[in-house]
Amino acid sequence: MERMAAQMAQRTDNEILSDADKNFVSFACSIGNYDAEPAHKLIADHLDAVVRGDITRLMIFAPPQHGKSELTSIRFPAYWFGRRPNDPVILSSYGASLAKRNSSAARDILESDRFKTIFPKVKTDNRSRSVEFWKLAHPHRGAVKASGIGGPLTGFGGMLGIIDDPIKDWKSAQSVTLRENFKSWYKSTFRTRIWQMGAIILLMTRWHPDDAAGWLLKQGLEDWTILRLPAIAETQEERDENNKQIGLPAGKDDPLQRQPGEALCPNRFNVVTLGQIKNDVGSIIWPGAYQGVPRKTEGNRFKREWLQIVKTGAPKDATRVRYWDNAATDEGGKYTAGVLLAEYQNIIYVEDVARGQWSTGIRNNNMKQVATMDLQRGNVEIWFEQEPGSAGKDAVDYIVKMMAGFNIRANKETGDKDVRLEPFAAQAEGGNVRLVEGRWNYDYIEEMLAVPNSPYRDQADASAGAYNKISKSGIYQKLW
Repeated sequence: MERMAAQMAQRTDNEILSDADKNFVSFACSIGNYDAEPAHKLIADHLDAVVRGDITRLMIFAPPQHGKSELTSIRFPAYWFGRRPNDPVILSSYGASLAKRNSSAARDILESDRFKTIFPKVKTDNRSRSVEFWKLAHPHRGAVKASGIGGPLTGFGGMLGIIDDPIKDWKSAQSVTLRENFKSWYKSTFRTRIWQMGAIILLMTRWHPDDAAGWLLKQGLEDWTILRLPAIAETQEERDENNKQIGLPAGKDDPLQRQPGEALCPNRFNVVTLGQIKNDVGSIIWPGAYQGVPRKTEGNRFKREWLQIVKTGAPKDATRVRYWDNAATDEGGKYTAGVLLAEYQNIIYVEDVARGQWSTGIRNNNMKQVATMDLQRGNVEIWFEQEPGSAGKDAVDYIVKMMAGFNIRANKETGDKDVRLEPFAAQAEGGNVRLVEGRWNYDYIEEMLAVPNSPYRDQADASAGAYNKISKSGIYQKLW
């Protein structure tokens, strides 16, 4: 990825300009004020394939503010007319104002001196310059129609249709009415206006599993090329799981050959900044908006009102269990979570959650550090899940030896995870669970609400493990 970026940076303006009439990324850069990183080069390569007719259905999933709309909805229509001046374009977005803004910006490019240098024979018609509808000058038949989702396209057909962010934001995406409105408009209006052999580009930040992309893929009626560009590169395990959600096969490489944890467009948003954004937007928004695979916000087991937040935990003589659901990943992949539960007078307190994407060594050190701090709370029984096989036994031996002096044991989990979670869920439903106020509250609640649909369930599994150990040790034994 760094080598590709360096090669792009070394190209002179004359080299870019000389190639601009047949290579879209060169065209996009030659127009000015566009910093193309490798991700943009990859998008441009796909758009070149659309121009050639090699791709007729393209979905691009990319994070907010990463330059996808400027490239695809503004500069690409201008380039399209340079290459295919007789093929009309439909520009659509969630609102007519945005579609018209993109239309106006694309028209401005066609009327620029630089465009005239690259494609001297293609000009706009001075008699038709509305941002809602404008066309090219004779002898060319190209034209642009701009419309919001739900808007009319009567009397206009196109060889290229671009839908840029059909849903405005996360809140709008939760509306069944708005999602159904898009489906109806797409089927009855937009799709009927695309000519035979025409191309459709769906460019979007994803907010919901049943959004425009999710619905179209579920229909399975057309052969879509999917370009999913996660903000932060995934591990192979993460990528396979996420690709599975959108119908892509396992084993695919990162589209930019990045290593896990690398940023998509580091000149715009580096890894540190993306990490801050991830913490700010939370575990429900991040997978869809920034990684391209949205998850349902509500599962079918926990409700928000069941998880009450309180200022203080149980007294020191309460029964306490810290249960670890372990992973061994560094800067990506699955999380390790250690959930501390306390039981006092029939109330279960979630007193603390230690969680992170840690390598094996860091994870083990953190387990020991947390155990030391837990001594201040009183007597804490420590459990961790034993993985199957000889490797799991070796890990148990090492952890137990490392944690000498603490009350720690391994547990071989069996059976379905949702079944193991049920006793704890029943206590929450019964109003017997309290969350002690802490910075971990938000991610914990969002994960529990999403069970079983969350991309992660480490906190849920650790909560189930801790509760089932407490229930066997005393008051709740009858439930297990």
